[in-house]
Amino acid sequence: MHPASEVVLDGPEGHHAAQVRRVRVGETVDLVDGAGTRACCAVTAVERGRVLLRVDGRSHEPPSALRVVVVQALAKGDRGERAVELMTEVGVDEVVPWAASRSVVQWQGERGERAVTRWRSTARESSKQSRRSWFTEIGPVLQTRDVAARLQAADLSIVLTGDATGTLSGIPVPSQGEVLLVVGPEGDLTEQELAVFDAAGAVRASLGPTVLRTSTAGAVAAAVVLSRARW
Repeated sequence: MHPASEVVLDGPEGHHAAQVRRVRVGETVDLVDGAGTRACCAVTAVERGRVLLRVDGRSHEPPSALRVVVVQALAKGDRGERAVELMTEVGVDEVVPWAASRSVVQWQGERGERAVTRWRSTARESSKQSRRSWFTEIGPVLQTRDVAARLQAADLSIVLTGDATGTLSGIPVPSQGEVLLVVGPEGDLTEQELAVFDAAGAVRASLGPTVLRTSTAGAVAAAVVLSRARW
């Protein structure tokens, strides 16, 4: 897109803008591609199911020097999607589903594919709602051994567990690289999983004296890390 070019917003996005948000002529709208590009547009016409826009300017926002990844244990019901929504709003760069030993649900076959699709849809919609130019990525479902490999590759790996002696707020956070946080299921991690992650070089940390649900722990932990590293 070049400045002053015309764009037609149709399909589901056009319907949402015209019928749900009810944008009006002259209103300013930002278009993003999820990979850093943001176009500032003005609404020139609204029709049934589509919106015509004039692109007044475009910019590209570079990714943050610090990449925050949360390995999220699978949760029952809609708690996993709620976790993705919250973490996206906070600013997490990637969420990785993890089939933990104590996860009540297990994603397999078509059921697993549908679940990943829902997480990706949630991340996309939440990214747009939060006006992010970079959308939160949703990785494939990992087994414990695969999580250990990600822990080894990260610049800082932290496993959140209630019985840790140290708190997350006490761990120094790098200004760049990748920080990986592991959030266990409602029943917490098993001793075997903790041993595997310890061997991979991860640090154990607590979020404090209260017990958080798996659907909120990742967002809280990411907020602690991001508030100390980016602002």
